[in-house]
Amino acid sequence: MEKPVSRFPLFALPLVLAPGAALAQQSDAGDAALEELLRRQDAAAETPPPAPPASFPASRQAAESPVITVTARGLPSTLASSGQAVTVLERDEIDAVQGADIVRVLRRVPAVTASRSGPVGAFTSLSVRGAPGDQLLVLVDGVPVRDVAAPAGGFDFGTLVPGTIGRIELLRGANSVIWGSSAMAGVMEITTRTGPGLSASAEYGSRDTALVQARAGLQTGSLSAGVAGSWARSDGFSAAAAGTEPDGFSQRAVAGTATLELSPTLELFAQGRLARGRLGIDGFPAPAFTLADTDEVQRTTQRSGTIGASHYGTDLTVQVSYAAAHTGRVNRAGQADSATLFASTGESDRLLLRGEYRLIGGLGLAFGAEREWSRYRTQFDAGARTAITGAYVQAGWVLGALAAHAGVRLDDHRRFGRAWSFGGDVAYRLSPDWRVRASAGEGFKAPTLFQLFSAFGNPALLPERSTSYDLALEHGRADGPFFASAGVWRRDAADLITFASCTSFDPPLCATRPFGSYRNTARTRAQGVELQLQARPAAALSLGAVYAFTDAVERPDGAPDRTPRLARQPRHALTAFADWTAPGGLTFSGDVRLVGDSFDDARNAVRLDGYALVDLRASLPLTGTVELFGRVENLFDAANVTVAGYNGTPRGVFAGVRLRR
Repeated sequence: MEKPVSRFPLFALPLVLAPGAALAQQSDAGDAALEELLRRQDAAAETPPPAPPASFPASRQAAESPVITVTARGLPSTLASSGQAVTVLERDEIDAVQGADIVRVLRRVPAVTASRSGPVGAFTSLSVRGAPGDQLLVLVDGVPVRDVAAPAGGFDFGTLVPGTIGRIELLRGANSVIWGSSAMAGVMEITTRTGPGLSASAEYGSRDTALVQARAGLQTGSLSAGVAGSWARSDGFSAAAAGTEPDGFSQRAVAGTATLELSPTLELFAQGRLARGRLGIDGFPAPAFTLADTDEVQRTTQRSGTIGASHYGTDLTVQVSYAAAHTGRVNRAGQADSATLFASTGESDRLLLRGEYRLIGGLGLAFGAEREWSRYRTQFDAGARTAITGAYVQAGWVLGALAAHAGVRLDDHRRFGRAWSFGGDVAYRLSPDWRVRASAGEGFKAPTLFQLFSAFGNPALLPERSTSYDLALEHGRADGPFFASAGVWRRDAADLITFASCTSFDPPLCATRPFGSYRNTARTRAQGVELQLQARPAAALSLGAVYAFTDAVERPDGAPDRTPRLARQPRHALTAFADWTAPGGLTFSGDVRLVGDSFDDARNAVRLDGYALVDLRASLPLTGTVELFGRVENLFDAANVTVAGYNGTPRGVFAGVRLRR
């Protein structure tokens, strides 16, 4: 089903206005700025930007090393030339926060909240701007890693231990023009740790929790290669609030990357990741069939990888790649030889072409095409497969203080046919210290294989759709003595897929789906405010805070003025953090996380209380290469339930040692 093409002018408006605004500037200054920007873009494409000092978060790095974004345009570009809302978290910030729980790092991104069914390792869903977790596209080294066999097809952040992660980039807002299906609320790109040298860390703490991480890399001649790995385990605590039996977690993960430069303009690359985990889970045993202690164990295997080639010419950049991903889950009643309760396998393969051609001056054309095959099977379903093909073009104009982009994409799905996506963004530097940015984009999400073909499936499902808008004003640079940002946004979503039982409606599908099926019925609206603040009042002291107000509600046809809030979407979320380095190098830091009330269900009948969490950390360098560190999580042992019936994370104390060479 096609979208009306008449909406294209809205998203083309930034590009239409760009030439006139750019020509109104002084040509000499504009040409000089353009030449400098293109020089930096060329340098960024050929070599990675230098690492910032360890004492300074690289996600707020300086102009001498411009922040590079991939999620905005699909290929490396400067963050300053994009009107998208993008946050970058580098490895030094991940190390500073410490621990195996990646959610504690992601709390530093505006409008990001998480819901977890128990301890670390349990199923964890990440919400961006009030959207369900399955509307966030997650990539590892450019490979989509969603669970193709899952009912909603999202990514489980409980399986993501940060040991192999070098960088996290999160774009907030729809961007299906570049990324296709699933980019309805945002795009997250996770990059494997790289770079020459050695580093390792080990920590131990509460609940018999241990985490070991290591990385090694080399660069010799035209070859760069690296490998990173982690081992994590914890006895945990009872996932079920009514239970007493601890539900433990363990995982081993390894990731590697290699780049071979064949010439100054041509390189080959390869990346891969393997993670295997074991998780104790609670279920709904007879006779009460309520959440309680069980001996169930879930084993998860994740594999992903990509190989390809990149050409960096004077005017033309082209990248071609093949990628594959696999997620397998097996639930057993207890030990490894016990009965299998459920098993699923989801796999995907993708061929991808991306490129960019500089036409004249600051005008460029980005383009891309891809073909993705996906398949799944479960213990109770014979399985099915499908495919989707997409192509896009995006025009960009960068001149002086102005940057604008507008693009269009067409996807053709084997089941529902064609889907159009449009998008555009503008960034304008008002002065050396002030910048305004805006974006508008569309997103879509293809029905999952489970929603189409399982015993509850509906082959007539249409894709879910969203349209998002974003406007923000920024002052200063995030690495300077003061940085502030204030933004507003809105996202409308339609044709959302929901499950309905045959006791509540009686469509023709109930004849063959007596227990219910999926339908395109829901409409939602989410809108809000994002605030960011960072200050360095002294060389040894840095302060920061992010706040988000999120109003996410259903929009049923004929609904009254008061509509239900979306499940597990708090209206208020604040993270404040501070770092102070004493003479001698001893560092004290802490995070405060405040989250408002929310509801666990769509009817808003079950309330989830808000909570306040305080984490304290310290680190002490013993030598130039050895560092001791420790932390207290949830200092006041505050209740922090994010899924009704499940426990939140209690207080924990941890200590460790880190080695860098």
